[in-house]
Amino acid sequence: MTDSLTIALAQLNPTVGDIDGNVARIRAARLAAGAGGADLVVGTELCVSGYPPEDLVLKNAFLDAVRAGVEELAADTADGGPGLIVGAPWLGDDGQRYNAALVLDGGKIVTRRDKYDLPNYGVFDEKRVFDAGAPPGPVNFRGVRLGLAVCEDMWTPDVSETLQESGAEILVFINGSPYERDKVDVRLNLAVARVNETGLPLIYTNQVGGQDELVFDGGSFVLNADRKMAAASPQFVENLSMTRWQRGEGQAPWHCSDGELTAQIEGSERIYQAMVLGLRDYVNKNGFPGVVIGLSGGIDSGITAVVAVDALGPERVHCVMMPSPFTSQDSLDDAKELADRLEVHLDSIDIGPAMGAFDEMLKQGLNQPAEGVTAENIQSRSRGLTLMAISNTTGAMLLTTGNKSEMSVGYATIYGDMAGGYSVIKDVYKTDVFKLCRWRNEQYPTGVLGPAGDVIPERIITKPPSAELRPDQKDEDSLPPYDELDAILHGLIEEDLGADDLVGRGHAADTVQRIWRLLEMAEYKRRQAPPGVKLTSRAFGRDRRYPITNAFRGKA
Repeated sequence: MTDSLTIALAQLNPTVGDIDGNVARIRAARLAAGAGGADLVVGTELCVSGYPPEDLVLKNAFLDAVRAGVEELAADTADGGPGLIVGAPWLGDDGQRYNAALVLDGGKIVTRRDKYDLPNYGVFDEKRVFDAGAPPGPVNFRGVRLGLAVCEDMWTPDVSETLQESGAEILVFINGSPYERDKVDVRLNLAVARVNETGLPLIYTNQVGGQDELVFDGGSFVLNADRKMAAASPQFVENLSMTRWQRGEGQAPWHCSDGELTAQIEGSERIYQAMVLGLRDYVNKNGFPGVVIGLSGGIDSGITAVVAVDALGPERVHCVMMPSPFTSQDSLDDAKELADRLEVHLDSIDIGPAMGAFDEMLKQGLNQPAEGVTAENIQSRSRGLTLMAISNTTGAMLLTTGNKSEMSVGYATIYGDMAGGYSVIKDVYKTDVFKLCRWRNEQYPTGVLGPAGDVIPERIITKPPSAELRPDQKDEDSLPPYDELDAILHGLIEEDLGADDLVGRGHAADTVQRIWRLLEMAEYKRRQAPPGVKLTSRAFGRDRRYPITNAFRGKA
């Protein structure tokens, strides 16, 4: 029986399906941890396969490759160095598929524990591909009884209670918990509750990195039995954190006496770092050389360009200004000033000839040129066509620039400004776009590749928002002020409130009904929108699943 243990928390950034690459990352972390005197390296949920693997789990060939990767890692542990705890999808001898935590030591797979509580809400769909494991008992690692479990098993007391009653000495939870606002506090509160209930210290490791819409923020930590934080890893970056443990005297629990304590970032910085990491990993993991952005001189394309430069560097960002007869000189000047501050390449392509060509084409079929909304949409689609042509020619991915407020009420043109491969601000309300711009001008985030200082010109932030698709157009000509609009949308989307609830908060009944109608009518557009960084508890996509054909509007 040992009285001391050095445990390394391996907060890594895997890529779904890149089993060889993920194994190499885990192997490198183990070597570094061994050099620091570690006895055990704790990885994250499904770190061998990448998380979430979704329907890849249904392919036996995929599971065979994962098993081979785990066996390679197990063989490494024959060298007398640290053992490993890794997460992997696992095909059991019973033919069932499990979300497993595996203990590797002494050159072999010592044992495994299967996820008991499979989440099936929001972005999670684990009951589709996994079978639930049995309530876990402790695993014996070099004389220490570890209460090993997977992610959601920490969110309710059942598994922790079972582990404590079975003689566990340290709770160890491996996680793939995606970022969303306020979730850091939720996780910590749940961990504190499990420690309080069991009287045991707790290790929490969490994945980092972007995977499609999801961003994993890391932030791994250790709580001692007195509920005090003993170690905290940084957010949004890979990290290997060494923690040193001592067995308590008598009946006292194990105690982490030495761990890295990194202050957690908050507020706008968390949101901004999630946007940067989500975009960076989407572009890099999918092999794009860079991105192309339609730069309008407005605030949405402005913040998108800044995030892109911060994520990828100016040399990988290609901006294009596409003026029409309704584009103001201020917008032209603002777009150029922003591009100059960011040091990105900016082209200007006049879409007037395309608009004229479409008028001539439509006369052949409709005997009249485009008018009203049709003419406005032709402008947007001409820009989308131009940008997609540049994307096809250069290989750079087109970023869309619509915010959550616009996407909610359908103020976006399908096959026009919605065309593209990814959206940075898809889950950011307009009022938050303004806040993020102010924050980025005042702060210089860590780890970014863009310039410091006031990167977004003041006029871009302060001028009235406008699509500039007709003379003197302003967003608030047809929408409530954004403060009011976003409050109504938040109630409808994040809170699932009805009309009566929102009227009770002081909103006019006719305004609530109009916004609700716009929200539901735009569902068909959102189904065809590109993926984007998930930042809230109800991002459009798998978080919020409403029928396209839907006549319910409540009452007020």
